[in-house]
Amino acid sequence: MNDLSTYIPEMIETRRYLHRIPEIAWTEFLTSELVIKRVRELGFKTIIGKALFNEEYAYGREDSVIEEAQKRALSMGMDPKLLEEMQGYTGCMAIWETGRVGPVTAFRFDMDCIAVEENHDETNEAFVGGFDSTFPGLMHACGHDGHTAMGLAFARWIKDHADSLKGTIKLVFQPAEEGTKGASGIAESGLLDDVDYFIGGHVGMDPKLHELGIITKGFLSTTKINVSYTGKPAHAGAAGQEGRNALMAACSASMQIMGIARHGQGNTAVNIGTLHAGEGRNVVPVHAKMELEVRGANDKICKYMQERALKMIRGSAESYEVGCDIKIMGRATNVVSDPEMCNLIREIATAVPGINRVFDYDTITSSEDCSLLIQKVQSHGGKAVFFYYGCNHNGHHKSDFEIQDTESLPLGFAVFVGALKKTNGQ
Repeated sequence: MNDLSTYIPEMIETRRYLHRIPEIAWTEFLTSELVIKRVRELGFKTIIGKALFNEEYAYGREDSVIEEAQKRALSMGMDPKLLEEMQGYTGCMAIWETGRVGPVTAFRFDMDCIAVEENHDETNEAFVGGFDSTFPGLMHACGHDGHTAMGLAFARWIKDHADSLKGTIKLVFQPAEEGTKGASGIAESGLLDDVDYFIGGHVGMDPKLHELGIITKGFLSTTKINVSYTGKPAHAGAAGQEGRNALMAACSASMQIMGIARHGQGNTAVNIGTLHAGEGRNVVPVHAKMELEVRGANDKICKYMQERALKMIRGSAESYEVGCDIKIMGRATNVVSDPEMCNLIREIATAVPGINRVFDYDTITSSEDCSLLIQKVQSHGGKAVFFYYGCNHNGHHKSDFEIQDTESLPLGFAVFVGALKKTNGQ
């Protein structure tokens, strides 16, 4: 790793800076500014703004939240010209063209945080290190700050070693991974249609520090759904018959959805995450809003869960004679990594000093929208893989999540560099 050691200090500094300014899905304006400016300084071509997405598939965007985030970014010194260029969309694809014949290889680095308050005490490594979150209620509790920092270090390595590379390299700095919102619009943009090799990685999960796990297959296909019921108000005592109860429609749908018969051909899951309804104890509830998700071992099983849930949602609306609005807020699919790409990562990781264990696993039951980028590349014959480089964390999405960045990130970085040398080295 001697060749790589010069890139580590900046990577750690960048990660800790980003950890202090966490930004949730579709609001990563300060993070995107840092990414765009750095890769442009290095000489990468960039695709940003609406050009990065098929907007029809850019899920879960809330205009009011995005507008507030833009105002905050400007108040903190963001370049207004760059903000205008971004057209309200975060993220960046950085492209390096070597000018020599070779494959197109893409790498994904996600950027967003979690809506959780960080522990500001001695139990948290970020607090002890002086880089804990400065944004109330927001925290990089899944390591995406580390991913972004690694992607920027990787970009600098590519610039420095351009003479030894061939083909084209695409670095996808993706917003809105949480809630599986951001990847779909990139997958459907056409920007991955020429990719021969795709590699995605993530810090943490099952592998411990100094371990690396290759996802041979896994993750659950998922659909995230928001539902709004609109009824008719009435005095609950004096004229209850005139009202149409949105709360009861939502409750009825919730109970039915949680009882969907499980599929015999693979894992399924369903969850009603939130339900907000009503105006007052003596008013027939006019409004009810639900947030839910369904998951399945593959797209077929997830589609079964989704279709059953939607029938129950609409059926409850009809039963209670209320209006119903349904919005898809995110989606992801399952992953089946290509065996040759698994072998590639296994070979590289085994040779990296500091990685003491490399293993395959296919039991992961969370969801990851990088799966849609992988699926898109594989759909036209490209090869793809996803892996985890470990850390000793206290649980993802928790207020004391930590990654031991000086130890975990250099190992992941070494694997990404090693993979690019194999795919695009001369």
